[in-house]
Amino acid sequence: MWYRKGVWKQYEKNILATDKVTASFLQGYMKQMAFSRSYCSVLDVFDLNKYQVIRNAGKVQVALREKRGKPFIFVAGRN
Repeated sequence: MWYRKGVWKQYEKNILATDKVTASFLQGYMKQMAFSRSYCSVLDVFDLNKYQVIRNAGKVQVALREKRGKPFIFVAGRN
């Protein structure tokens, strides 16, 4: 089934999918991931449990994922 010609279609913004529903889902997901990556670059995380300030965008993403349920972890925007 997947080897037949014409199963995969290229939609706008270089999204390769089998139908419009999947393509719109992938487009929304990619938009959300791009936004979260760019948004994390302007945030600081203050971890008062470990007495540290996290400014690296990748580490900010990890800290925000692990933040849930932990007290004394604060997020602030850089101005």
